[in-house]
Amino acid sequence: MSDQAANTYIDVFNGDADGLCALHQLRMAEPRPDAALVTGVKRDTRLLERLTGTENALITVLDLSLDSNRPALEKLLGANRVLYIDHHYAGELPNSPNLEAHIDPSPETCTSLIVDRLLNGRFREWAIIGAYGDNLHQAAQQAAAGTALTAKETAMLRELGELLNYNGYGRSIEDLHFHPGELYNSLKNFRNPFDFWHSSPELNKLRQGFENDMKKARQYEPELEDEVGRIFRFPDSAWCRRVAGVFINEKARERENLAHAILIDNGDATSLASIRAPLANRIGADELCRSFPTGGGRPAAAGINRLPDEMLQRFFNEFNEVFG
Repeated sequence: MSDQAANTYIDVFNGDADGLCALHQLRMAEPRPDAALVTGVKRDTRLLERLTGTENALITVLDLSLDSNRPALEKLLGANRVLYIDHHYAGELPNSPNLEAHIDPSPETCTSLIVDRLLNGRFREWAIIGAYGDNLHQAAQQAAAGTALTAKETAMLRELGELLNYNGYGRSIEDLHFHPGELYNSLKNFRNPFDFWHSSPELNKLRQGFENDMKKARQYEPELEDEVGRIFRFPDSAWCRRVAGVFINEKARERENLAHAILIDNGDATSLASIRAPLANRIGADELCRSFPTGGGRPAAAGINRLPDEMLQRFFNEFNEVFG
């Protein structure tokens, strides 16, 4: 999308690994050092609402559901141009000459891989990191197969993806080790991800936090387990919210034929839910979550921000119906 006539540049991105790596690829290809950054925790998905009143800007939106941001987007398109790149359910696209959209909801892709296609693989290693962070290990390995990466280097990219993704989970920024904008400003100085891996103090802090949180999480057994899937329950704690995504991804890889869910007590008679469809059949998670208030996501992985306790039995029933 041309920069012509834009007075302001705004980069809006999901605070997880996929959003970070998608933006990093774009800005290595087309630097915009003065762009304002708008981001938040992974579950803060309606970020375009923060741009109310913005005019004459070129807005880049990455790894956020268009459908969730539709009202704000439609208002922004009247006075701004928007480049929208994403892999979540979008619904019908707004009919506007000010919108350029690259949306692919296929369960085996992510925003970083879509950007990789748009850039003809110029920064493939960062796309691989984003894919690993989104638990798309097969897609990441396929992308790596077309490069000269060694097995050790690929494992390093996997760790980067998982640690960047781990940092995105929390009820609020206070739960995170780093604000995603701060983390992006750190990694944007590195074209080579292996330099970031070797020298980033942020990565060392994430690695230690990840190990501590996962040690606690692995002590939990499923509250419910059958031939359809496994459901875990965690208490109201910052470490539980931080580890939710990487923990449920790990459990999904352990039993690829099962669906998985983790429910974390919000402390107000609701739960935060993260759901993973079986890796052997990556569909249904979005269908399940969109049937509840505050739910959304994509076919392979989705969530509900506030699942009321009185809806828990309905959730258990629909979990079995969707994945059974």
